[in-house]
Amino acid sequence: MSEHSQYRYSITVETNDEVVLHCLRAISQYAQEEGYKQIAWGGTSKKDWLQNNNRVTFHFSKPEYRITFKNEAFRLMRTLWRVICESDNDPATPQR
Repeated sequence: MSEHSQYRYSITVETNDEVVLHCLRAISQYAQEEGYKQIAWGGTSKKDWLQNNNRVTFHFSKPEYRITFKNEAFRLMRTLWRVICESDNDPATPQR
């Protein structure tokens, strides 16, 4: 099993603000407490965000980390982003 396949707890979010996108990326790194934290925000670059109509998907290795991400992002930026969907079986894929 690859390391990326362990990051299967995903959340797809939408924001129209590029600064918020970068804040969400930082919050995902904070929320993913162990492992290779960059996997959590892989595929969420500005280019990815623009190509996907201002939506990106974050991946976490435990559902608790996804909950932390949502709670902290709502606490800090409640009205600046929204959840599109969540999955417990959506593994991350290597970006390079």
